[in-house]
Amino acid sequence: MMNDHPLPATPKDILIVDDMPDNLRLLSTMLTSYGYHVRKAINGHLALQGAQISPPDLILLDINMPQMNGYEVCEQLKLSEKTKDIPVIFISALDDVLEKVKAFQVGGVDYITKPFQVEEVLARVQNQLSLRFAASQTATAS
Repeated sequence: MMNDHPLPATPKDILIVDDMPDNLRLLSTMLTSYGYHVRKAINGHLALQGAQISPPDLILLDINMPQMNGYEVCEQLKLSEKTKDIPVIFISALDDVLEKVKAFQVGGVDYITKPFQVEEVLARVQNQLSLRFAASQTATAS
């Protein structure tokens, strides 16, 4: 067996939310090159809209954004039946313990600091998707 992580044949759908076009482009290019289906949102409102219309498998969410920050976006996602189970990985330039604690308090599953390393982002994304897939298998079985 070559692959220890059997992923479903369908490409995983990832929503990236960041107000900086350069960050969006960088993450998008990176994840797309590894076979992920990527959607982008430039602010929290668009992210919430997109997640409601077509819930992604995972959300990469920047914390510092104008109008609505990442914490607020995550809180909104968790309030909706349709989006509450989507894993949210926060992305921030702030490598601060209190920021990280808050990220987990509002429902985030992981936290990546900028500037990010490709391998780290991929490992964390893969990990959350595997966990989510395993949980969905368990739910289906019971």
